This record gives sequence, structure tokens and C-alpha cells, in this order.
Amino acid sequence: MIEIDGSHGEGGGQILRTALSLSCLYQKPFRIYNIRKARKKPGLMPQHLTAVRAAQLISAAEVSGGHSGSTEIIFSPHDVKEGHISFDIGTAGSTSLVLQTLIPALVFGKGKSTVTLKGGTHVPFSPSFQYLAEVFAPILQKLGIDIELTISSYGFYPRGGGEITAEIAPVQSVNPLRLMKRGRITGLTGYSAVGNLPFSIAERQKNAALATVHDHLHTIECPVQLEVQNVPTPGHGTFLFIKMTTEHSVAGFTALGERGKRAETVGKEAVLELIGYCSSGAPVDQHLADQIVVYLSLCAEESEFAVSCVTQHLLTNLWVISQFLKGIRHRVDGEPGKPGTVRIN
Repeated sequence: MIEIDGSHGEGGGQILRTALSLSCLYQKPFRIYNIRKARKKPGLMPQHLTAVRAAQLISAAEVSGGHSGSTEIIFSPHDVKEGHISFDIGTAGSTSLVLQTLIPALVFGKGKSTVTLKGGTHVPFSPSFQYLAEVFAPILQKLGIDIELTISSYGFYPRGGGEITAEIAPVQSVNPLRLMKRGRITGLTGYSAVGNLPFSIAERQKNAALATVHDHLHTIECPVQLEVQNVPTPGHGTFLFIKMTTEHSVAGFTALGERGKRAETVGKEAVLELIGYCSSGAPVDQHLADQIVVYLSLCAEESEFAVSCVTQHLLTNLWVISQFLKGIRHRVDGEPGKPGTVRIN
């Protein structure tokens, strides 16, 4: 039984999600305690329970302590079931985080899996669908992992009601990643979207984003192409997603609208995050780094990449991985909050 201190490092829900991923993949039971110990509301929140239940669904796991507010659970998985999997979160809980919990186990299955998830697709503190489809999935493809993502409905907080589908092809091994240089910028594209709100809001988000790019990134030679969309959703919401494509990599940044938040703030917010990434000179954005280290830890060869910002999320994720894979070696050069380099073998 692997013992994991849920208060280690960043001490958030990602510790649990990574543990669930690797537990299902290797069929190793684990006990996690002190779950979110330092948070204002310690223990499991509904969004964390969804990941537990989804992992339990694909692995027929035995779970002890899996209830709201619990600060300790024991998770004992069995064989992972591939095929058609459908899971309704039932709230605006993040479909992206649930999907990322399931992928590592399913991608090493015997056959193709189709995963349909209902819930939030554009909600705070999680990757947006566009980030998954246009940044995360292309980087996985570099590693030899093929995932096709589609969206049929958008889910915003608090209503949810979004629906995404992931087609996951099985693989035998993972390619190493060696990504130290970004290269020249080849494209700036994205979307400014509204759901059940005036279309003019999307236009205002777009114009604010373009103005911020012009003010701070005026030396970029390629044009900025932002598509304005009206997206299907049972609720209400807005977002702006902007993607930077370079010779060797891709990075993406999302800002979400909310009641009382000006459209101009949404447009500017996403671009300012992009500007911070640009100033680092690194090819891998800070969110992508902690999302890919699980896969790189499964590769037989050494991987090395430069990241725009070393985060506590990244350092904590590497620590969790080392609890399951005792032979793994990793090294992070760079201080938290600053650019750095990650090596995994």
C-alpha cells in the first residue's frame, strides 16, 4: 500500500488526481491522508470526488473514505476497462481534470477507448476545452499518444451542462520530449466566445485582446486571428482563448468571463498571461509542464524541457510520481516562480 501525504507541497487536489492515474495504470492501491489539509475547507470537495468516482468506474476499484469532506481515502483498483465510457459529473465540475485523470490508464489499454464526459468545459482552475484540444493533445502527439477531442456543448460555472468526447488510441510506449527552444513565432490564433449572452461581448473581448497585443507585442510579425463565436450551452458564459504557435512548440491561455467582470478585462487577461510566457523565452507554458510530466515519467528515455515558470504544482506532481515510480529520477533547475529546466529519466 502506497502512503501519500496529501498536504505535501502545493497540497491541492492534483495530488489526488495524479495518484488515481498512476494507481489505475499500475494497479497499485494507495492511501492518501491530510487531503487539502491547509485549505479553508479541508478534505474532498465535490470536484475531487468526481475524479475518484471516474477512476473507480474504469477500474472497478474498492474505495474507502470517498465522501465529501473526507481527509483520507483508500483506493484499491482492479483491471482497467477500456471501451465506451460515459460519466456525468452532474455539476460544473471540470471535464478536463476528470479526463486527464483517466488518460494515463486508458492510453496503455488493450484497445481504443471513447470517453464522454458531461459537466464544466470552461470553469475556473482547470484547462479549457480549447487548451486540451489545441495545446495538450498536440504535445501528447509528439510523445506518440493520439487523442482526438470534440465538444458538443459548452459548460460554464455554475450551470455546467457541457459535453466533450475523447477518442483515445492505445500505445505501447511513450516517446521522449526534448524541447529547449521555442523558435520563431509562426501564429497567434484563438477564439472569443459567448454563450446565451449578447454577441457584442465577444466582440469587446476580442478588441481588448487585439489592443493589448498591439501595445505589448507589436514586434511580432504574424497577424493575430481571433474568431468570434456564439457557442451552444444550457447556461451563460464567455471566454477568450489565445494560442501561440512557434517553430517547436505551442502554448495557450484562457480567460473566463463572470458576472460583474468587464469584457475588456477578459480579453486583456488572457493576453497578459501570454506576454508573461513570451518574456520567459521558454517553449513550455507553466500549465502544460505539470500536465505532461506523468507521461514523460513513463518513457524509457530521458526527457528535457524548458518551462516558462517553475510552479509548486509541477514540483508536487513530480513528488507524487516518485511515490509510485521509485526508480524515476527528475531534476528541476530554476527557482519557483521563475523559468527553469526539467529533466526526467
